[in-house]
Amino acid sequence: MSIDPDYELVIGLEVHAQMRTNSKLFCGCSTAFGAEPNTQICPVCSAQPGALPVINGAAVDMAIKTGLAIDGTINKMSEFSRKNYFYPDLPAGYQISQFEYPIVEHGHLMIEDKEVPEKRIGVTRIHMEVDAGKNLHEGIVGASHVDLNRTGVPLMEIVSEPDMRSAAEAGAYLKKLRALVRYLEVCDGNMEEGSFRCDANVSVRKHGVKEFGTRCELKNLNSIRNVMRAIEFEAERQIDLIEEGGKVIQETRLWDANKSETRSMRGKEEAHDYRYFPEPDLPRLTFGDERIDRVRSTLPELPDAKRARFEAEFNLSHYDAAVLTASRELGDYYETVVAAVAKAGKPEPKIAANWVTTELLGVINKEGREITDSPVSAENLGLLVARIVDNTISGKIAKEVFAAMYESGDSPDAIIEAKGLKQVTDEGAIEAEVDKVLAASAQQVEQYKNGQNKLFGFFVGQVMKATRGKANPGVVNKLLKAKLDG
Repeated sequence: MSIDPDYELVIGLEVHAQMRTNSKLFCGCSTAFGAEPNTQICPVCSAQPGALPVINGAAVDMAIKTGLAIDGTINKMSEFSRKNYFYPDLPAGYQISQFEYPIVEHGHLMIEDKEVPEKRIGVTRIHMEVDAGKNLHEGIVGASHVDLNRTGVPLMEIVSEPDMRSAAEAGAYLKKLRALVRYLEVCDGNMEEGSFRCDANVSVRKHGVKEFGTRCELKNLNSIRNVMRAIEFEAERQIDLIEEGGKVIQETRLWDANKSETRSMRGKEEAHDYRYFPEPDLPRLTFGDERIDRVRSTLPELPDAKRARFEAEFNLSHYDAAVLTASRELGDYYETVVAAVAKAGKPEPKIAANWVTTELLGVINKEGREITDSPVSAENLGLLVARIVDNTISGKIAKEVFAAMYESGDSPDAIIEAKGLKQVTDEGAIEAEVDKVLAASAQQVEQYKNGQNKLFGFFVGQVMKATRGKANPGVVNKLLKAKLDG
């Protein structure tokens, strides 16, 4: 969808990332996904009178860790507040959140994608809050049920600056943020299960206008693709409205993925509508530099640093390094492949990168698998690359071996041996096949010598066919060239 070139989009994203704690933010109930309704609740998270919250220290450390990773300011004093609103899945009638004093402020992410040049996106704040429950409607006639298992689950709300100017930039930001929280192991990033959710604030303005337009908040965005689709539709809707003389109303809108459109949900509340006030049952959260330093010591190598190292250490292109560091697991897989190749022969990180990004990811992505579910182990893929490098098999035969490895999980050596695929490198044996092909192709030989050089590929194909693809292609080319051009 193309946006009217006279207009500029202004996009800010609010991401709710469920922290990977075993228990909820203010009680000991489990956060495991998929339990029977209302089996993971207690007097605290179900808001029984007299039940008092107790902060989950692991959740605090995860928020600090995320703040450090985005180069944010960690506030050594933060405060929880009550955000008052009434809904069936919120048993207390309020949500415990951080409003005036969040735990993290003023961070940023650097984004980059195929359609997006490198750009800095500011992160206004990260604050902690509890999740609400879930209303159940399916299969229930004339009523709705409420499941409170999710109530009290710890969330980080990560609020960006309105720095994005296209749906592509928004998509790149979400991919980068999702990869980051997974690298940090503070969130599993699962959008289908709702542990990584996004609301988008979208407005438009004419190019050259400094003031922001009236924004609308988009909800029900359960995939990065839907976030991008919803932003593009909403931008077009607002532009059409303005061009027709209408006025954009600040409101919350729902994205309908089936109809590919947004629709009005409710007027957008302002902060004063929630009547925030400090949570009386929780003291202000305070800690010192020692805790920040302890959390800092647990930071892994982050995506940008790993990408830069892959470029320098393995001499990879910027694009390949970015693909291979898109997740912590993929980066680890690739490094294991490289080590396995080096152990079996000489290091070939570029060839290893090609096999991971093209062959392996091609089939894994098509099947919707994660790299952790690959039936081909990193060690076996490294061994396959080593067998190409040491001329045991050709690149073409390697693809056949790879397909068998993916199907069976067996090692390449076992498959090569069982199928008799070892490459023929003996020049004498290959020369005999070359002579047979040339003798049987006298007419083509004459045409080649009369200037039809494209026939060279025909001769190569005939030799490879005669050897069932096992002849070393380099030797075949060398011998044919000597005989045809000599």
